[in-house]
Amino acid sequence: MPSGSRGGGRGETSRLDESDVRVRPGRGTRPRSKRRPDHADATEGMVVGVDRGRWTCAPDVDPDLRVTAMRARELGRTPVVVGDRVGLVGDVSGGDDALARIVRVSERASVLRRTADDTDPYERIVVANASHLIIVTSLADPLPRTGFVDRALVAAYAGGLTPVLCLTKADLADPEPFAAQYAELDLPVVVTRAGDPEQVRPVVDGRVTALVGHSGVGKSTLVNQLVPDADRAVGVVSGVGKGRHTSTSAVALALPDHRGWVIDTPGIRSFGLAHIAPDDVVAAFGDLASAIEDCPRGCSHLGPPADPECALDAEVAAGRLPVGRLEALRRVLTALRIPAWEM
Repeated sequence: MPSGSRGGGRGETSRLDESDVRVRPGRGTRPRSKRRPDHADATEGMVVGVDRGRWTCAPDVDPDLRVTAMRARELGRTPVVVGDRVGLVGDVSGGDDALARIVRVSERASVLRRTADDTDPYERIVVANASHLIIVTSLADPLPRTGFVDRALVAAYAGGLTPVLCLTKADLADPEPFAAQYAELDLPVVVTRAGDPEQVRPVVDGRVTALVGHSGVGKSTLVNQLVPDADRAVGVVSGVGKGRHTSTSAVALALPDHRGWVIDTPGIRSFGLAHIAPDDVVAAFGDLASAIEDCPRGCSHLGPPADPECALDAEVAAGRLPVGRLEALRRVLTALRIPAWEM
């Protein structure tokens, strides 16, 4: 090629400017809208079961209907648990092949949390929005375990639930000695005998109530008495997971005539309390919450020798706090210091 031609080519190139070159925009340069649909027409309902990425929900418009739903992409990894109030869109007919989407989770009024053990920092929300927690323990066969009751109380107080102690098998042992340990805490106590759940009905009527208890204490019997078709209802919920109801998941069961909900928690055998501080427990007691404001930083409220300057001792000395009430509270707080596997 003649040298002149090569030079001419360079000259032509030199006369090009940026307006003559088409530049393809890179990925991610297109502005994205942050607006998301508000789903004002979403159907409101409650989560009654969870199994392997699918949620069973009971819509408010028809509490007998069971809607299978998935979590909408915009919720990301937002946890959705039994008891959550949710908004549903899509196919909410409840048909065998119907699938709705959970597009929002309402703010929770209460949460029952636990960790796998006392060293695990990861909190697991077991139940949301229950107003009461019934702690079921038997008086005999098996013997009552104070440690489990104390840990369940701590979880209830910290999560905003009202605890109720349910003592079963009262036909086998006197309930008074065990119940007396909690008298100073103003803890409601109900006592049942074989086949007699009547004392429990006023607690659950008109409410969302969670039940916890060790194997063999009579919790399943109590649930079946309160919800006569409990076995069938659990089968409907577990159908979302190919016919299996896992032993680690909670399930909400409707009381007859829609008088409330009972949430059975078969997977809770112990409470890891790594996520709870002593102040979280004391704050549940209105007459003590303000007193601990005078405690030194890091006070565990267990008193001498661990906490020689605990303000609760001053309340006792001034006659404003019964000593028995403080002793009962401190016994419950001790559950934060004893490993879960020893309870």
